[in-house]
Amino acid sequence: MYPKQIIDALRHVRYPGTGKDLVEAGMLEDDIRISGLEVSFSLIFDKDNDPFIKSLVRAAEVAVQTYVDENAAVHIHTKFRQQRLAPERHEEPFLHAAQVIAVHSGKGGVGKSTVAANLAVALAQAGFRVGLLDADIHGPSQPKMFHTEDCRPVSVEVNGRTLIQPIEQYGVKMLSIGFFVDPSQAVIWRGGMASNAVKQLVQDADWGDLDYFLIDMPPGTSDIHLTLLQVLPLTGAVVVTTPQPVALTDARKGVDMFRNEKINVPVLGIIENMAWFTPAELPENRYYIFGKDGGKRLAEELDVPLLGQIPLVQSIREAGDEGMPVALQMGHPAAKAFEEIAAKLK
Repeated sequence: MYPKQIIDALRHVRYPGTGKDLVEAGMLEDDIRISGLEVSFSLIFDKDNDPFIKSLVRAAEVAVQTYVDENAAVHIHTKFRQQRLAPERHEEPFLHAAQVIAVHSGKGGVGKSTVAANLAVALAQAGFRVGLLDADIHGPSQPKMFHTEDCRPVSVEVNGRTLIQPIEQYGVKMLSIGFFVDPSQAVIWRGGMASNAVKQLVQDADWGDLDYFLIDMPPGTSDIHLTLLQVLPLTGAVVVTTPQPVALTDARKGVDMFRNEKINVPVLGIIENMAWFTPAELPENRYYIFGKDGGKRLAEELDVPLLGQIPLVQSIREAGDEGMPVALQMGHPAAKAFEEIAAKLK
């Protein structure tokens, strides 16, 4: 290894808010030291309470191991242009939300993120104050679905704290790891790093007072799920599935996770997505491509409410890809389905 490789690797890490990489932003100190596979350097921050310190230090470490040598032992020191005279105490809770709801799926590909986005918009359309956390570190979707891929959160001062200001779109306050990483690069983080990043998006952000805080959870069960369950006072969970048996098997595990005596989070209900296909030219026809009423039967079996059945229609997919969730289209049949589900969460 040699210094230029380290510098080039750190050009892949951007500072949120400015969008500049660590080198361009002048945050890399001229003290790179290399000894075999050992490498050390310093990152310079304006203030010692910068909310991005932990995430950027981890991202810098991963960048060196990804672009230089996966076996590199990286030691990063932090320096500050300004320091507080004494640490501050903050006794107030970091999140003020009447309802904190996890949107979960046992497996990927069932439309969980689409459901989360449209539920958030439907609640905002109904006049509620809504926050949405994209907790899917390895596959963040919400920046695309809200047409905010180019947005970069900035830091703000709130009651003596420097916090991340969520991006607001369609009346929904939102944060996602997708705002802080290069969308063309895979997020290659171990479980602990991913969990800490999600924790920071929750605790170090200015969410304000909310009626609903929705969490677009990663599929399955992992360290991130346990972290969120420990950090957030969940008031309930919604499980998304398709009617097909392979999805129902994983959805059943999701319900079991929340019902586990050590977790004990109420399951508000099951949403059956892609329940049937209706072609635009034959709006009265239904074709059960993935099976019929699988989610409905699972809800009856597990004694949880069936919150709704969402059809597989082209407009839902198109709206998500265009960054304008279909719930924005008042009067649209698909939008009405999300409105009815949102009403059941009130």
